[in-house]
Amino acid sequence: MEKDLNVERPAEAEKTIQEEVEAKVTRKPSRKLFGTFSGVFTPTLLTILGVILYLREGWVVGNAGLLGAWLIIIISFAITFFTALSLSSITTNIRLGAGGAFSVISQSLGLEVGGSVGIPLYLAQALAVAMYIFGFRAGWLWIFPDHPPLLVDLGTFALLFVIAFISASLAFKVQYLILAAIIVSLIAVGASVFTQSMDNPIRWWGTFPGSPETGFQGIGFWGVFAVFFPASIGIMAGANMSGDLKNPRRSIPVGTLSAIGLSFIVYLILAIWLAMSASNASLLNNYSVMIEKAAWGPAVLAGLLGATFSSALSSLVGSPRILQALAEHKILPGSAWFAVRTAKGEPRNAMLLTGAIVLLALMLRNLNAIAPLITMFFLITYATINGVVLIEQSLKLVSFRPLLRIPRLVSALGCAGCLFAMFIVNAIFAIVAMAVVIALHAYLIKKRIKAPFGDVRSGLFTALAEWGAKKAEDLGGSREKVWKANLLVPVEDSREVRNVYLLLKDMARPKGFVRLLGLTGERNLEELTENLPVLVEDFKDEDVFSTWTVIDIDAATFSENLVVGLQALGSAFFRSSVIFLPFPQESEQEAKIQRIVRNAKRYELGAVLFHGEKLEEREDKMVHLIIDRPESGWKISVDLGRFDLALLLAYKLKHNWRSKIILTALTESGEDREAQDFIDSVVELARIPNVQSRMAHSKEELRPPDREAPFVTLRSIQKDLDFEALRETIEIVQTPCLFVMDSSLENALI
Repeated sequence: MEKDLNVERPAEAEKTIQEEVEAKVTRKPSRKLFGTFSGVFTPTLLTILGVILYLREGWVVGNAGLLGAWLIIIISFAITFFTALSLSSITTNIRLGAGGAFSVISQSLGLEVGGSVGIPLYLAQALAVAMYIFGFRAGWLWIFPDHPPLLVDLGTFALLFVIAFISASLAFKVQYLILAAIIVSLIAVGASVFTQSMDNPIRWWGTFPGSPETGFQGIGFWGVFAVFFPASIGIMAGANMSGDLKNPRRSIPVGTLSAIGLSFIVYLILAIWLAMSASNASLLNNYSVMIEKAAWGPAVLAGLLGATFSSALSSLVGSPRILQALAEHKILPGSAWFAVRTAKGEPRNAMLLTGAIVLLALMLRNLNAIAPLITMFFLITYATINGVVLIEQSLKLVSFRPLLRIPRLVSALGCAGCLFAMFIVNAIFAIVAMAVVIALHAYLIKKRIKAPFGDVRSGLFTALAEWGAKKAEDLGGSREKVWKANLLVPVEDSREVRNVYLLLKDMARPKGFVRLLGLTGERNLEELTENLPVLVEDFKDEDVFSTWTVIDIDAATFSENLVVGLQALGSAFFRSSVIFLPFPQESEQEAKIQRIVRNAKRYELGAVLFHGEKLEEREDKMVHLIIDRPESGWKISVDLGRFDLALLLAYKLKHNWRSKIILTALTESGEDREAQDFIDSVVELARIPNVQSRMAHSKEELRPPDREAPFVTLRSIQKDLDFEALRETIEIVQTPCLFVMDSSLENALI
């Protein structure tokens, strides 16, 4: 079906989007923006200093010993630190929008990759709120064991939701109080040095007996690592606020790295205190040993409650902002509603959905079954961020000039470390998480999302193509085995391409391409530059790669312009293999076509001359291939006698039309047996099924019976062009015709 040519050109649409985005980022924001301490450092620090610090670090020391615990802490924080460095580096290179990691990934690898990672990240952040509420409830019931657990969960959620719904500013003010509580709890721990003996012998390396829940059946070093590692992955709490920061380029690196550094020191020092304050049996059996051994236990309990509450609050504030950023780019259903912000910049519509997800998770009462999956989505995000930086560093594009430069080893280790941690924590959930991301990516690819910014994917594939091209050139040799129908189509009037659009599409599919070469001649340059891009997009919509260019030389004729085009494209690695030309309607045009075909042969291009009216979709498509007697006779060899290209094109049309080939051999008297053996051998060696062969003893017999109704006829040109003979064929077969001349680079039997 013919498509409307009068549509908005992609370049104009992209320009409009860019102008809209530029207007957004350059106007003065009306909402309150946050600085490094309140917007990044505090939420990141409070998320890392969470429930594992208070309830599980003692168990880690009891299993692994002090050196083993330190090693686990160092490995965990090294992975986190490398990721934070990668995040900081890329943040200093781009104009970071809302959505934190989603924005980083999208601007480098495209909205499809950003969305496929961002959607699971959003869900993980939302479900993490429920996990933190469950942790808060455990501490609350320590103080008030008679309180109904469900009411504690719902009451905590209601308080969190009200704070986050009012504004992020209120949430950050509440976090200051929680930060104070955590500081007091750590002071209470430190003060115990002066109030109790710390003379327990230090066990430097543990025996890894396991936990009381499993009857101390043994766990191993990496099993303990898997329990501890989630403590170190809260580094996105500040980055998620990227759209609400005064200067995200500065605040995210400074706030995130300083929070990681301080929390790392806290974990290391606390491991020493635990090893010296309690016996190994107490560390293994008593998860509340930190509360009992502190100088003032209630302060530590308050710190535990504050840590879980603040982690839940950070996730509840950050996750709607990820959803809102996803919606701004129309990645999700209902994006127009979720993308709405209030006058003060609060994503309250996104907050409502997030609250509903958290409430549903709370009603399930137990998320232990999917808790590892939440960790997987965080780790996939971190691995992707490291991968983004590694790709940018490797491509060495001039656009990548971050203010904070890091060695490639850092991003490589960060990416490898995240992938390693995924399979150590839970290999099955790691595979499930990757499958989810891949499925989402496939879905978003089909949506064809328009991004208002460029990304490095083109640079990445260009680099791979350049590498492949160099390797192919080094290998040398014939390229007959990798022949593809890469069509070069000279165009004077775009309407001519519309007439053969279906034929070109089916000749090129699935791996060939169509290169439209606009030649102005006496035609209008504006008509070509306006309509060729639309044709290219139409080919791409049919999964046929296509490009266009226009050659405009003053006072040059069509054929002169085409020769210039052949000269310019002749040395390209991704060369065209076939030039597609219209059959000359008048004798005055024959010399022009002769000259073009001679030049095509010089540049090793096959040639196709098409004669026929506009082709329409039909269900009874068939391919009629005429074979003349080869110069060497009806004897099979590696050389088919200059009809390799015709046979290859016939096969491609047959394959794409799901039809058959009617193969007619023009024989001389007494040659039928030899010709039939030749055809049978060709069909077998060329591996072309569903071929119906027939013999023609005169030119008049070339036309198959009317009942066959071939859709198009192909005939190989054995030597030079003989337009009189070709017109005779057209009159006889009464079908659209393709006259094909080999370039000598094709081999249908390869």
